[in-house]
Amino acid sequence: MTTLSAQDLVLPAASLGPENPLAPLRSQQELHQVQNLAELPADLRENIQYGRLHSPLPCLNQGGYDRSLEDRAFPALVLENDHVRATVLPSVGGRLYSLVDKASGDELLYRNPVFQPANLALRNAWWAGGVEWNVGSTGHWTGTCAPMHAARIEGPDGTPVLRLWELERTRNLVTQLDFWLPADSTFLYVGVRLQNPSDADVPAYWWSNIAVEQSPDTRVLVPADQAWRFGYGKRLDLIDVPLYEGTDLTYPMQHSRAVDFFFEPLADERQWIASVNGAGNGLVQASTDRLQGRKLFVWGEGTGGRRWQEWLAPGLQGHGYAEIQAGLARTQMEHLKLPAATNWHWLEAYGRLSVDPGAAHAEDWTTARTAGTEALRPVLDQLAERERTWLTVVDAAPVERLAVGSGWGALELTRTGWTVSAGTPFDEDTMTSRERAWLPLLDGRLPAADAVPDGTLVSWREQLEKAEDNWLVWYHRGVARHYAGDVDGAVEAWRRSGDNPWALRNLGFVTGELSYYERAAELLPDLVELQVEAVAAALETDVPRAGRTLARVQAADDPRIRLLRIRYALLSGDPQTAAALLADGIQLPTVREGANPLADLWVETEEALGTRRPVPSQYQFGMGGH
Repeated sequence: MTTLSAQDLVLPAASLGPENPLAPLRSQQELHQVQNLAELPADLRENIQYGRLHSPLPCLNQGGYDRSLEDRAFPALVLENDHVRATVLPSVGGRLYSLVDKASGDELLYRNPVFQPANLALRNAWWAGGVEWNVGSTGHWTGTCAPMHAARIEGPDGTPVLRLWELERTRNLVTQLDFWLPADSTFLYVGVRLQNPSDADVPAYWWSNIAVEQSPDTRVLVPADQAWRFGYGKRLDLIDVPLYEGTDLTYPMQHSRAVDFFFEPLADERQWIASVNGAGNGLVQASTDRLQGRKLFVWGEGTGGRRWQEWLAPGLQGHGYAEIQAGLARTQMEHLKLPAATNWHWLEAYGRLSVDPGAAHAEDWTTARTAGTEALRPVLDQLAERERTWLTVVDAAPVERLAVGSGWGALELTRTGWTVSAGTPFDEDTMTSRERAWLPLLDGRLPAADAVPDGTLVSWREQLEKAEDNWLVWYHRGVARHYAGDVDGAVEAWRRSGDNPWALRNLGFVTGELSYYERAAELLPDLVELQVEAVAAALETDVPRAGRTLARVQAADDPRIRLLRIRYALLSGDPQTAAALLADGIQLPTVREGANPLADLWVETEEALGTRRPVPSQYQFGMGGH
């Protein structure tokens, strides 16, 4: 018998905090730039050059979190039979938080004991653990720390199916996840469908990101003999599996630094990836044919990699985790073209794999991966039929609402009249005041209030250009124009928006003229994100002006401001003050993956003082293994 129940999962959790109201005029995807495109096969090169997002708009960034952990209840939806218990968190991107194999008692995923956001996603906030569903563009998706709609539907075998869905706003793709656990199954099935309801082709991206515990004897098995290696040197290089530079790359803890391996699928092999321990047991993910890509990511065992794991899971026990992933394309730098009015679907399977340990850890790679395929064959042989069975209910209407996501889907359907499946309804009653504030624009007006502007609906540019003029309309016109590549038009619109901090900040961001930033900061002294931008911009070109702006900042204890004070002290020839600030200890919640600002400032300060004290471990976030 399969049951579906609603429970609360209590975790020590940091506050997610408010969204950053400043328009995100550029992306945070710098880490994924490929610098050797000319050396790559034509199809791979074309997919990398196609469809890249340059902003997460209409979504705003989520950078208001802290690192103060307090017990918090997360709504959890639990799907369970006699063999498996799966726990899904609809309020944070539909994360599959836990998958327990009851016979062995094994937790098959890395289950993070805390909720601690960090700066790794397209919108900044991301947290580690479980299985994350990434749709939209390269990186952790815009919905990873946002709610999804959830409902119960009647499954094809009479068991309940848990359905989650939401509108992915950067691409306007309807994202559907059906969690199906047949009564006799030892595997959880996840049916995924992407609906493109528009009349235009859309760049499509998907990676299921699976966190698994690692230990010195953990090995990743996958049907591949080659992989594209991507490190922080920003090159894609095709290498042989498993040996690379004298290391067996399939053992995550043998790597000294963070690295991605995108495995080249073998012809005529069904796709799967597994992480097994020394006894040959662990988690396996398999899928039907549309999901061709498979990947291994490791943080590495260097100081920076270990620091990142501790940062993402405060109080980390054991050896941390690695990620095994499955995607639409061969690599995460690629996008594929999803045609207009077209749906793509596939079925994923998650469960416990048990392989003879001698074979799983054989020195001969062909022996190891073949043993994995044979152990998984009963599941692989049933996947296509399971998918056909699931598709009989893919459009089934929800029976019971279990969670409410956003109202953005309902708003977008009101504007476009698009037809979406009855199985993924966007009911009008899901719209809150935030979404309803945009409805007047459909009648040619957008009332200008004193409130903070929301994220600009960049796909509504036509409506914005036709609307009655006011400061708010001009502000949003400017953002929509900038998003479309019309920088001159954006500057004109923001100037016409007038003396308001939002338009002035955008002018400062785009033109580099510090007077715009200074006036914006004067008008909005309490917004730390704006003060940080204003000071940082001044430090690039006019250090004395940066000092004057810093003197007016009210949030002096904010770690982002303290970081800027260190930079200012060094640029002003005062390394003693920089050293004192660093010695006090700084915990920067929003340190970005791939960045190492505290270590860099420490080294610069030591050089200025003529000393050579080593960088404290708490400041080391470098991804190069140092």
